[in-house]
Amino acid sequence: MNQQTNVSGHDVVELLTLEHREMEDLVGQIQRTPDAEQRRELTDTLIAEVMRHAVAEEMYVYPVMEKRIPKGTEEVEHDKEEHEEIIQLMKQLEDADAAEPAFMDRLHELEELLRHHHKDEEVDQFSLLHEHLDASELVDLGKKVEYGKKLAPTRPHPGAPHSELFHKTIGPGVGMIDRLRDKLSGRMTG
Repeated sequence: MNQQTNVSGHDVVELLTLEHREMEDLVGQIQRTPDAEQRRELTDTLIAEVMRHAVAEEMYVYPVMEKRIPKGTEEVEHDKEEHEEIIQLMKQLEDADAAEPAFMDRLHELEELLRHHHKDEEVDQFSLLHEHLDASELVDLGKKVEYGKKLAPTRPHPGAPHSELFHKTIGPGVGMIDRLRDKLSGRMTG
């Protein structure tokens, strides 16, 4: 379990911001895709990416925010509430028929939630991370996020705790089961 491999070389803020753009681009691809089967595959990839991203934030970024930035606990609680809304909506998308008009309505709702959440983080929180952590801490946190993404679940689990302890103890097992289910079912996860 080597946490020192930061493939991207980015600090955590650069890494998370890049992931936000990739998620938003993926939503755009889904919206432009006329083929329902391709829409389903792209949506499964999006769901997996959002899950990995959110879990890695909860495992590594949020504990640092709580300890190191002003009003960090309040910021983290707000973010966790938004994560739960996003997970609930992704569960609906996971279970929806990509050929139905309601699918695109849910996708639009997800797009709005993601944009709002990303804006909160990028405008308010990321500058505080830069302000209160030095460059090496930010890069180290980026390494930890990349490591956490490798263990994280790829499917939404509404009602699962949004806690560092849960994600570090039970989460890897849930992630392993999700990845096994993905492989057996042929589900595309990126």
